[in-house]
Amino acid sequence: MGSNGNFPLFETKRARGRLMYKLFAITMFFGIISIWVYRASYAPREGRWAWIGLFGAELWFGLYWLITQALRWNPVYHCTYRDRLLQRYGNELPDVDIFVCTADPTLEPPMMVINTVLSVMAYDYPPKNLSVYVSDDGGSELTFYALLEASNFCKHWIPYCKQFNVESRSPAAYLMSAPHPCSAYQAQCLSSITKLYKDMENRIVVAATIGRIPAEIRLEHEGFSQWDSYSSKHNHDTILQILIDGRDSNATDTSGCVLPTLIYLAREKRPEYPHNFKAGAMNALIRVSSSISNAPIILNVDCDMCSNNSQSIQDALCFFMDEENGNEIAYVQFPQHFANITKNDIYSSSLLVISEVEFQGLNGIGGPLYIGTCCFHRRDTLCGRKNTRDDKGEWKRMKNGKIKESCEELKERISGLASSKYEEKTEWGKEMGLKYGCPVEDVITGLAIQCRGWKSVYFNPTKKSFLGIAPSTLVESLVQQKRWSEGDLQILLSKYSPLCLGRGNISLALQMGYCCYCLWAPNCLATLYYSIIPSLYLLAAIPLFPQISSPWFLPFSYVIFAKYTYSLAEFLLAGGSVLGWWNDQRMWLFKRTSAYLFAFVDTILKLLGFLNSGFIISAKVADEDVSERYEREIMEFGTSSPMFTILGTIAMLNLFCFVGMVIKVAIIYETMLLQILLCGVLVLINWPLYQALFLRRDRGKMPVSVAIKSVVLASFGCTCSLYLY
Repeated sequence: MGSNGNFPLFETKRARGRLMYKLFAITMFFGIISIWVYRASYAPREGRWAWIGLFGAELWFGLYWLITQALRWNPVYHCTYRDRLLQRYGNELPDVDIFVCTADPTLEPPMMVINTVLSVMAYDYPPKNLSVYVSDDGGSELTFYALLEASNFCKHWIPYCKQFNVESRSPAAYLMSAPHPCSAYQAQCLSSITKLYKDMENRIVVAATIGRIPAEIRLEHEGFSQWDSYSSKHNHDTILQILIDGRDSNATDTSGCVLPTLIYLAREKRPEYPHNFKAGAMNALIRVSSSISNAPIILNVDCDMCSNNSQSIQDALCFFMDEENGNEIAYVQFPQHFANITKNDIYSSSLLVISEVEFQGLNGIGGPLYIGTCCFHRRDTLCGRKNTRDDKGEWKRMKNGKIKESCEELKERISGLASSKYEEKTEWGKEMGLKYGCPVEDVITGLAIQCRGWKSVYFNPTKKSFLGIAPSTLVESLVQQKRWSEGDLQILLSKYSPLCLGRGNISLALQMGYCCYCLWAPNCLATLYYSIIPSLYLLAAIPLFPQISSPWFLPFSYVIFAKYTYSLAEFLLAGGSVLGWWNDQRMWLFKRTSAYLFAFVDTILKLLGFLNSGFIISAKVADEDVSERYEREIMEFGTSSPMFTILGTIAMLNLFCFVGMVIKVAIIYETMLLQILLCGVLVLINWPLYQALFLRRDRGKMPVSVAIKSVVLASFGCTCSLYLY
């Protein structure tokens, strides 16, 4: 029981086994130190420069491992008490604004967008307290039309969800795996809702297929008239439509209950004004919503992140409204989970260790990063408010800021808040709203909030709260990783660096936690070196590691064995499989040698003024044959990406070196065992690449041009190694 006489709304628990892990980490640390001592003490004449390079790579790996210990030293878990929340605040729950962001109707189909919208409109939460805002940065009338259809369908879907306690509340997800009806009445209702959904889907798909809205439909809703002056997605006026006005007593579902407010916004765009990508869209939503519903709590989700748990709002409110500690919490971050992950997660898209281990570790040192989706915020913290720790009990005062104007008066008054000129000479994008100037605007926004004295919470309930769509091809996954790692490195090298901005404002451990992700991209250098140089020197029969009979062989063997044994155990305890761990190790190599390399190079070029920052939208749809190969866990290499050229070259180089080594293995076994094992593991882990290069005949195989370049470059590298040493 808290000091105020109430039981807490959430409980914090520390992970078990922390002492054992700390003992393990200490032994690892001494093993790493021993390797450093060995490299510094022994410098052979033959292969000296390669030896020095390995010393540098091992210094980097060791230091980066030390930094990552901030994420594992003190993991913390939370559990909530929703029953206590409802007993205490049942009739006084705060309003919640929900932001759904989309930007391209081709990459993010309208049907996917409205499934997300319908899932959050159907939360098990008083509808009068809910307002849903859809930001369409593509300015697409197809998306607007889909949302218009959804505004009618929700009148049937929301009461159906509540009557039959539906989970998940995305219609597509539910109808795909709907349970067998318990009665004839439920079967009739299921049949009816399925027909309504399929009819709606057909109308939207037809409109998307022909690329326009039929004339008779355009005449039915005056909102389409706002596209009469539309030039392009980068040049148009503000389009604001209130599709459901929650203040209107006539806006009810089929059971007579009020509906949540539903609003469509396409902010004004002009070529001469920067629009700042998703951060700009979010800031426009913050301003527009403040003049309509002005809810003290904001949930933002990407357009593919459907709600999978109708109680998620109550879970988040348990943190914000806790009388003892809630006044310190700025945002509650839920994990990103994905509905289309394969059995063994071939592209390691679930980020299993990050979501199940590392973010729990951040919980213990000040709170997680803001990852841009699946996050509940206090509105005032997004608007720049500092934590003064004196706002206990303000929820009643903040609760209802809704206004009384008519829809037309309201639209006319607030359209200017989404104009392209509005932010000129203001603090938006600097001290207010989401930060500008970085591809991962969410991370710097969360860091700035924490530096103003706030804490954050990572909550990972047993029932997944949100389900999205993961990349289904290798190139999509690598491009996504490139954007994340590039943005994180830009943060490290900017004024928002956790080492600069965070100094004196957040703990050293939390600064280290941020650096774990900010240093993703520089990892490419040491990984590339370790993936290439030892194999080339193996081909030339020049040892770079201690031989088996040397006592220095022990620290190398211990660190390798202990590190990967722990990694496997950690992955399995997080819910993964052995084959999933192996796929994760492969993607670790692929990311570091391709995506992170391009991210590192692009960041340096941007610092030198040769490139400008951009924002890449991840595709949420795939061709049927691509989807089929993905479900069968066959890697997709069917595009001519420069990343594939690098991966293919490294794979072929290690294969050539391994084959060359086999010829003389009896001679070099004792002196070069570690190099043989390293090269052998690299060959084994690259097996899907060899299949794509030489064995496969489907459309997902490696393009011939990439295969030729990889073989030529690898042959050239091996030849140089043989003749130079």
